[in-house]
Formats: sequence, C-alpha cells, structure tokens
Amino acid sequence: MPHHLQGAGALSEPAPAAPSVRVWDAPTRIVHWAIALLIPWSWWTASHDQLGRHRLSGYTLLGLLLFRLIWGVAGSETARFARFVKGPRAIGRYLSGREPPPLGHSPIGALSIVAMLAALAAQIGLGLFAIDEDGLEEGPLSHFVSFDTARLVAGLHHKVFWVIVALAALHIAAILFYRLVRGRNLVAAMITGRTRAAGPGLAMAPWWRAVVAAGVAGAIAWFVANGARI
Repeated sequence: MPHHLQGAGALSEPAPAAPSVRVWDAPTRIVHWAIALLIPWSWWTASHDQLGRHRLSGYTLLGLLLFRLIWGVAGSETARFARFVKGPRAIGRYLSGREPPPLGHSPIGALSIVAMLAALAAQIGLGLFAIDEDGLEEGPLSHFVSFDTARLVAGLHHKVFWVIVALAALHIAAILFYRLVRGRNLVAAMITGRTRAAGPGLAMAPWWRAVVAAGVAGAIAWFVANGARI
C-alpha cells in the first residue's frame, strides 16, 4: 500500500537528534509487503498459465484486503482510516502549510491508499466472477452470473490490473522523490515500524485484536473461495 506523503514543512529527513518513535504496527507492515509481493506474483502466474497458483494468490490477496479493511477500523492509530482519511478542507490546510504533517499517513498519502485499496478490491472482485472463453477456468462466484457477463468481467479484470500498475508506479516514484530529493527514507519506516520524529510514538493495538481480525478475514476469504456455498 502507498506510504504517506509529507507536507512542505517536513519534507526533509528529521534531525539525527530526533528520537526514534513507533509509527507502524507489525500487522500493517506485514500486509503492506505481502500485497506488494503478491501483485507481481499474481501477474506472473496468470501470464504463464499457472492458474491454480493465480487463484490461490487471489484468495490470499482477498484475505489480506479484508484484514486491512478491518484493521482500518480496529487497528493501531496510524492504521485507522478515520485518523488519516481527510476531507478537502483538511487537505487544503495541509498543502498550504497551515496544518502540521501528522505522524503516519498524510492527507495526500491517504488519497493514494484509498485509490490502491479500491483498485485492488475491484481487481479481486472481478476475478471472482470471471471465466475464460472455453468455460474451463472460472472464478468461484462465476456461477452467480451468466457466461456473457462472466466474460465481460474477465476483460475488465485484465484492464483494472493496469490501473494498479499505474498506481504502484506513482507510489514508487514518490518514494524515490522523497529519498533522492528530500532525503526522507519512507521504506525504512515501513520495514522497521519506526521513524525519527519529535514527541512520543503512538500506542500500538494489542496482538489479540490482530489475531481476531485475521481469523474473520480468513474465514470470509475461505467462504468466497469455495463459491459462497454453505
């Protein structure tokens, strides 16, 4: 998922004397990197007709996406959508420098997160209903729609992938910009969960909450992967 983009007042790396504080919890980081690895893996398996592995990758991505949505409500402070997804006024204040950059995702970074999650949800959802032209390979929910609809969905499934590629390219470009031009290492924070900042770090959600969220997400993904049949 895309990292935060910092405001004009905090584009450079904090002073070395600034303390290292916690900013990202482990579940958020694990899901972020798992999605980053599985997206190209899903493309490779589809391109090489390894459709069994492609479907398994898609189901795993579904579980990760569901977990991230749950964690966006019940997770640590920096993972919660209510904390970093802002309206136009807040974005305007942030861009004008009237609002200090937050610890975690900025209002601008939130837009990229929402866009990537939406595109990923669309891609996975379309794949669940898709079917190939011979009717031999099909998503687990394709039996809910007609063959023609499933074929239309399959075409959209291929097209939405390139939207994800474009969003990922913008994300990588932003990371390189902040690293090379502004001297701010966004990748390190998403690996270690820590960054240098003034003030205290943020409290992380307890592990039991992540276990419950993972169980719920996994159960829903399993149910969908089995055709939503009881």
